[in-house]
Formats: sequence, C-alpha cells, structure tokens
Amino acid sequence: MVGSVKPIRRTADALQTKSNSKSERLYAAAGMLRVQRRQEIVAAVRSGTSHVGELAAAFGVSEMTVRRDLRDLEREGKLTRVHGGAIFSGEPSFAEVVVERLDQKDRIGAAAAALVADGQTIMLDIGTTTLQLARHLRGREVTVITSNLAAYEELLPETTVELVLLGGVVRRNYRSLVGVLAEDALRQLRADVAFLGASGVDDDLSVVDSTMVEVPIKRAMIGSAAKTVLLADSAKFGMRGAVRVCGAAEVDVLVTDDGAPAAAREALRRAGVEVIAV
Repeated sequence: MVGSVKPIRRTADALQTKSNSKSERLYAAAGMLRVQRRQEIVAAVRSGTSHVGELAAAFGVSEMTVRRDLRDLEREGKLTRVHGGAIFSGEPSFAEVVVERLDQKDRIGAAAAALVADGQTIMLDIGTTTLQLARHLRGREVTVITSNLAAYEELLPETTVELVLLGGVVRRNYRSLVGVLAEDALRQLRADVAFLGASGVDDDLSVVDSTMVEVPIKRAMIGSAAKTVLLADSAKFGMRGAVRVCGAAEVDVLVTDDGAPAAAREALRRAGVEVIAV
C-alpha cells in the first residue's frame, strides 16, 4: 500500500513539471507576440494609423489590449496617447528602428544583393533595410553611391567597394545626408540600380515617406538610375506617409518578405513590377 504511493506521487510531480514547462513556453511565446505587436503598433502610429479601433482591427486584438499597449508604449516614451488613440511623439532613432523586424530586413537585404552584378554602380537610399543590403555587399567589387551614413560606415573597411558619399546636411537621428548639396550631386551621377527604402506602400501602390526632407533624395536617385528597386518589408504595406515619392510605374522591382499581402503583390505584378518575396 505504501509502496504504491510513490509512483503516483512521482507521476503527479512529472505531470506538474510538464505543465509548468508548457506554461512557461506559452508565456514566453505570448511575450514575444506582445513585443512584436507593440513594435508594429509604433510603426503604424508613425505612419498615420492612430485610432484604437483601427489598430485593434489591424492586429486582430481587442480594443482593451490596444489601450494597454498604448499605455505601456507611452510610458516608454514611444508615443503619446490622445482621446481615442495615439499620436507619434517624435521620429525614432536609427538605433531603435534598425532592430525592428530584423530577420525580414536581413532576408530582403540578401535578396537585393543578389540582384547586383560585380562591376556595377548602385545607389543606396537611407534606411535600415538598405543597411542590411550594404552588409551583404561586403567583399563585392561594386561602386556604392549613398546618403546613408550607416551603410557608408559598414562598407568603409571594404577595399573592393568604391564608396561615393554624397554631401549635404547630416541628420544625426537617422544617420543620413539631405539637402541641396546631396540633390545636386545626384544630378551629376549615374547608376545601374537605385535601391530605395520607404515609410510605406499605400493602397493605391504609391511609395510614400513620412520624412519630407528625404523625399527629394529618393526622387533624385530614381532619376539618376537605370533601374529602381524598392526594399519594403511586409509591415510597410497599407502604411500612409506625408509625401508621395513615386508610383508603381517608376519601380522596376520590389523586394519584400513573404508576409506581404498577396493582393498587393499581385496588383504590383499587374502594374509591371517584378516582385521578389523572401
């Protein structure tokens, strides 16, 4: 009788341990989902989606969950709550944005680098996805023209890469060069391919940006390159920006991740854009 108690107790202990382990895994997964959702909420608010109801529908959660997220994000200083939603409290630093959706950006960067042939001249726009492209160009024999200071620093040690850094005014927060000097320099240069970043791809397939001072640089790169490749992860689709950079007709290739909306990808293909989803 006494001997039969121990196996039962051991079985109960094992079940409890298994239950605890499962709970810990579920808790960790929920935590990761919450972190990712909050990163994407900040991106959505930055691009113009600011109402609680819109955010709840976009992320498939309750309005109460969104309100909790907004409360915590406000405490972290990433946005400001207002009646019915939130507003963006300032441009995020490059260091904050560079870690958002890093896996997708790295895959996009690798796929974009595969489009570059040795000996070509390319233009690299500002942004964190174009930085990932720069990282995949290390050791390549290419010429890189850029206003992206982070990409410049990434490629500076690479003796095989010919670097052309545009002049202009330094935007320290986003590690880029802007202004009339950069724009004038781009008018004097020609490239095989321009790789662009953007704040979003609107529902009408327009490429949009939320930072007005960057838009003339993007347009000048489009005008100076034989081919334009847009690098945009799936979170950029449906996002709104303050300024239209260009339409789908001015984009030759889109490189995105496999989470990009199927309808948007198909619409871009019908518009004549080659779509690469990784």
